[in-house]
Amino acid sequence: MDLMTELKELGANTDEGLERCMNNQELYERLLKKAPANVAKLEVLSFLDAGDIKTALSNAHTIKGIVGNLSLTPLYTAYTEIVNLLRAYKPAEARELLVGILPVQEKMIGCIKRYS
Repeated sequence: MDLMTELKELGANTDEGLERCMNNQELYERLLKKAPANVAKLEVLSFLDAGDIKTALSNAHTIKGIVGNLSLTPLYTAYTEIVNLLRAYKPAEARELLVGILPVQEKMIGCIKRYS
């Protein structure tokens, strides 16, 4: 199995991601391999728990952009809703959704790391 196949199995739309990269698989994979470090820098849960909604929102929005550009669809869908909930000042609902998506995020990031 390879990176693209594993990501597809986890729900990523790798065909769309490749299309964004002008069907250049090397470029797409290079961008994918940068994602774990970029996402790791952006903590959301701890800021939510500390009541720092502004930073949680900013970090969630940035993650949404990263995973959206890479077509990591389950993460993009969840972070889109998390951002919307935080903008509506519904941190408890955002936290619940975040806790639910973190295992999926760990699987996707772990998959990418295995091929880095």
